[in-house]
Formats: sequence, C-alpha cells, structure tokens
Amino acid sequence: MRRLLLLVVALTALALPVAASAHPLGNFTVNRYSRIQPSGDRIYVLYVLDLAEIPTFRERAGARDPEAYATATARKIGRGLKLSVAGAPLSLEPLRHQIAFPAGASGLRTTRLQIVYRSPRIERSGGPLALRFSDTNFAGRVGWQEIVVRAVGGASISSSSVPAQSISDELLAYPKDLLKSPPDVTGARARFEPGSGAGPVPTLLSAEQLASRVAVRNTADGGFAKLIAEDELSLGFVLVSLLVALFWGAAHAFSPGHGKAIVAGYLIGTRGRPRDAFMLGLIVTVTHTAGVFALGGITLLLSEFIVPEQLYPWLNLVSALLVLGVGLTILRWRIRVWRRGTPLGGEHSHDHSEGGHSHGGHSHSHSKAGEGRGGLLGIGISAGIIPCPTALVVLLAAISLQRVGYGLVLIVAFSVGLAAAVTGIGLIAVTARRTFSRMSLDGPAIRALPAISAIAVLGLGVVMTLRALPSVL
Repeated sequence: MRRLLLLVVALTALALPVAASAHPLGNFTVNRYSRIQPSGDRIYVLYVLDLAEIPTFRERAGARDPEAYATATARKIGRGLKLSVAGAPLSLEPLRHQIAFPAGASGLRTTRLQIVYRSPRIERSGGPLALRFSDTNFAGRVGWQEIVVRAVGGASISSSSVPAQSISDELLAYPKDLLKSPPDVTGARARFEPGSGAGPVPTLLSAEQLASRVAVRNTADGGFAKLIAEDELSLGFVLVSLLVALFWGAAHAFSPGHGKAIVAGYLIGTRGRPRDAFMLGLIVTVTHTAGVFALGGITLLLSEFIVPEQLYPWLNLVSALLVLGVGLTILRWRIRVWRRGTPLGGEHSHDHSEGGHSHGGHSHSHSKAGEGRGGLLGIGISAGIIPCPTALVVLLAAISLQRVGYGLVLIVAFSVGLAAAVTGIGLIAVTARRTFSRMSLDGPAIRALPAISAIAVLGLGVVMTLRALPSVL
C-alpha cells in the first residue's frame, strides 16, 4: 500500500505542468489595482495589493502583527497615490482595509491587501472637472498594474483614459493571454461631474468571499514546489521526491533558455569530447545551486537594499556577456588555425591529444586545452547562472517549515536534473560531430562546420546581450 501511495505521488507530480505556479504571474510579482470611484461629492480609491510568494515571505519576515502591518502599509501606499481635481491636489485618507494571506506554492503564503481611500468633499462647478491620478508605489517592481475609473452615487464620467471595468476581476482572475505581457498602467486622466451629498463607499471582499475565490485560482501547484510541503517525510517518500526533482530539473532545462543551442554550438566549434559535456554538467549543477542559495540569502538578509527580481536582468546580462566572450574566443582560435594554413575544421588529430606535443614551434594542444577550460567554464556558468524561481520558492519554504536539509537535497537534485539534460545535449552534439567526421563527406560546408558553430555562438551572444541591455539601462 505504501509503495502504491509513493507511485501515485510521483505520477501526480509528473503529470502537473512544468510551469505551474500558485501565483499566475510568477513568484516574484507585486501586483496592483486601483479603482477611481467618483461617488456623490467625494472620490474614493479602492486599492488592491496582491503580493506573490517571495515578496510575501520578505514582508512577513519583518511584520509579526498582520493588522499593524496592514495599517502601516495602507498609510505608506496612500502617500504614494497622487490625486488632483481641476489642478488642485487632494489628500487621500485611508478609510478601511482588509488583509488576507491566501495559500501559495510549497506551503508559502501570498498577500492580498484591500484598502479604501477617501478624498475631501468636492464642490460642484456646473461643468466637468479634470481628474488626474497616478500610483508611484512599488516603482520598478515586476507585476500587473491596472487602473479603472467608474462613477456611482450621482457622479458621472464624460471621458476617461482608462476603462470602467477590470480585466483581471480586481486581481482575482488574470487573463492568460496577458500573463507574459501584463499591463503597466501607472496613471489615469478623466473628466467627471460630482454628485450631491454622500455616495456609496466601495465594498471590500470578506475573508470568506476572498478564500473561496482565491482557492479556485490557486489550484495549480508545481510538482517540484509541492514536494517540500508534504506532511510526512518517510525515507521512501524522500527517495521518490529526489527522482521527481531530477525530472523537473531536466524538464526545466528544455524550457526557453539555459543555452541548449549554445552548448551544442560550443562543443561542435571546439571539437569537444564527451568528458567536456560531463564537465559542463558539473559546472551547471554547482552554478545553479549556488545561485539559488545566493538569491535566498539576499531575500533573507538584504531585502531592505535589493530585491531578488532586480538581479535577474543583471544575471541575464552576465550570461549574455559570457556567451559573447566564449564566442569571440572560439572564433579567434579558428581564425588562428586558418592563418597557420590548416583548413577550417581540418586540424590533425594530434593537435587535440591528451599530452599534446610541439609542432612547428607551437604547442597547439596546450593552447586549445587552456582555451577549452575557459570556454567550458564560461558556457557552464552561462547555462546555470539564472536560478529557477521555483527552486528559490522551495528554499524559502524549506526555511519557513524548518526543513532546510530536505530543501537542500531537493534543490541539488533539481540542479543535477538540469545539468543532466544539458550534458545529454552536449553528448548528442559530440556524437553527431564524430559520426559526420567518419562519413566520406568532404564538402566545404562540412569542413567549415566548426567555424560556422563558432560564428553561431558569437551571434547568439550578441542577440542575448542586445536583449538584456534594455532591462538594466
């Protein structure tokens, strides 16, 4: 019976989608929604803050009293909201709030804070008034930012730069087609006429209403992240968990990124050997594991100065520059071989022997070995330097649940799975190159294949760098 249970757990984990997350927009996101509501002779602002698992972990680590945290956060957010009518700035007073911590991935929590702000009374002027609103809170944070304008209680809207209805159901149902490019609306303009007397105040979802609606959204939990939250950790479950973590790591390697084409191009361009492919796997394992723990340390210790998601653009740039440097190195080496009179792709086998020897006063194999070690290190670091956010969630959940040892072995297993996939791609590239070298194919394209691969690696490095630069500038 126990074995059957373990098998069911493993199959269930494997069946779940690899990119599944309890928070649809990702574990790093800080999501905001503002409803500007002219109502009677006042303007109300309903503000909703939706923090994913990692920001919630950071915030809750320094806030033991949820109610005190909610009150302080409502005041802080209010200072970052700018509202003016007919050019005159209006203050916004926090009127009421509701905070909840819905369940997220790996036993971690998310945060949903609802706040209602109220403006002073507005005198009717006999014509439409110009309204301007901007939200300066959480500048630079990744996430959904939406603003709507809707009038009630005798007030009316004549024009508006934003819609009247939320496309995300006030951050409860994010449209799937917009998850990769969420709206980033930080301001709104409108013309409105106030009503007379008091108007209705925006209502907040109760804890019960919120729990039922968020529960529907959070039904998906990644198979890897789910392992850390298991109540009973028997030896059999831990062993199966390691196998599942290996699978998720390998599956993650086949998602966009992690330099699959670059690894293949590098090994072909440098006439790599099988042991080079295994060395790449080892470097990827060490780099990815170290990256997860480094980001975990930043989340825990340096959150006042820097947030983890701000490092991802820089890590992307470092990865791109490493690939660019390796591509330049390989191309320079190929040109040097060509200038010595050896056709591109036609070096003698003795140039690549283990011990190496001098030929014509130059030690070709030693030069290649030195460049090869540097290139392997650069490509390996590039493939593993950007940690999977899910692995970081597992680490934080392990700390929260006091299962650091278990979390460590899961992350290492995940990294090993990632490295195994990268190594497999490398071995396929090496084997394919050797197979072609045994065939009687002597065309110019075949002979120039290593040089073409070097140019491909260089080109990918240039493309990666151009994509990464705008995010850090």
